[in-house]
Amino acid sequence: MKSLFGSLVYCIFLFVSDVYGTYGLNGFDPQQVTAQSYAQRRNIAPPPLRTLAPSATDNSCRSRPLDLVFIIDSSRSVRPGEFEKVKIFLADMVDTLDVGPEATRVAVVNYASTVKIEFLLKAHLNKPNMKQAITRIEPLAAGTMTGLAIKSAMTEAFTEESGARPKSKNIAKVAIIVTDGRPQDQVEEVSAAARGSGIEIYAVGVDRADMTSLRLMASNPLEDHVFYVETYGVIEKLTSKFRETLCGVDPCAMGHDCEHICVSSNASHHCKCRKGYILNLDQKTCTLKQIKAVVVVEEDPCKCEARLAFQMQTQAALQEITARLADMTGRVEQIENILGPV
Repeated sequence: MKSLFGSLVYCIFLFVSDVYGTYGLNGFDPQQVTAQSYAQRRNIAPPPLRTLAPSATDNSCRSRPLDLVFIIDSSRSVRPGEFEKVKIFLADMVDTLDVGPEATRVAVVNYASTVKIEFLLKAHLNKPNMKQAITRIEPLAAGTMTGLAIKSAMTEAFTEESGARPKSKNIAKVAIIVTDGRPQDQVEEVSAAARGSGIEIYAVGVDRADMTSLRLMASNPLEDHVFYVETYGVIEKLTSKFRETLCGVDPCAMGHDCEHICVSSNASHHCKCRKGYILNLDQKTCTLKQIKAVVVVEEDPCKCEARLAFQMQTQAALQEITARLADMTGRVEQIENILGPV
C-alpha cells in the first residue's frame, strides 16, 4: 500500500513538472497555481451555464480602463462564415468600449494548433485602426491548443513591452476566450497561473464547446465568467452582456449621501465640500469655515511724517530754550560775583 501511494505521488509530481515545463510556468508560485486550480474545481458542480437573453441593444457606454485581450479559436471546426461572425463580435465589442491610450487597450490572440498574436495592446489606440486590423484576421485551421494560447497571452500580450499598463496604474487585465471545441492540451494549470498573475478570464463556449474546460479556464464566480451560445450566428448578442460587465458604473449616479459634492473613484466614491466649507468627521456633511476678522487701521503716512517733523522741531526748540536759559543763568552769576548780590 505504501509503495502504491508513493508511486501515485511520484506520478503526480511528474505530471505537474511536465505541465510547468511545457507552458513555461516556472516564474509563478506553484502553491498559488495549485490553490487556483483547487478553487476552480470546487466550483465545477453544479455546472453554471449562462445563455443569452434574446434582447441586445446597440448603445455604447464608457467602460472602465482595461487591458483587454481576445483569445479566439480559429481551428478547423470553425467554418469560414462562422469565423466572420467572431470578427463581427470583436468589432462590436470595440464599438462598445472606450478605446484610447489612457482608456481601454485591446489585443487579439488567434489560435488553432499554433498561436498567432494578431496585434498587441500598443498597436492600435483608436477604433477605426483597430476595426480595420480585425477585418484582416484569417483563420489558422487545424488543432485546438487553448492552453498554449492562454500561455502566449499571459507571457507575450499582457506584458508592459506589448503595451500593458504597469501594476502601479491599477488597470484591470481581462481575457475573453471564444471557442467551440475541446482543448487538445492542458488548460487547468496555465489558466490558474494566468488568474494568479491578475488576469480576469471570461470563457465563451459556442455549439460543441467543452463546458468543463471552460469552467477550468474562467475566473470565479463562474456564473459571471462562463457563457454559452448555441451558434456563432448569435454570438454578437454577447456584446450587450459584456457591456453590462465591463462598463464602468458611476457610484455617484447610483445614489450617495454627500451633503455637497460626490466624487466617483473607480467602484467607490467620496464626498467633497464647496468652497468655503470643510468636511466634517462623518466624511459626508460640511460646515462653514470659521473666518477670524482682523481689523487693520491704516494711518495716513502723511500724518505720521508731519507728526514726526513736529516732534523733532519741538524737541529742537526746547533744547535751544534750555541752552539759552543756562547761558543767562551763567551770566547772572558772573554779574553777582562782580557787583555782589543785588
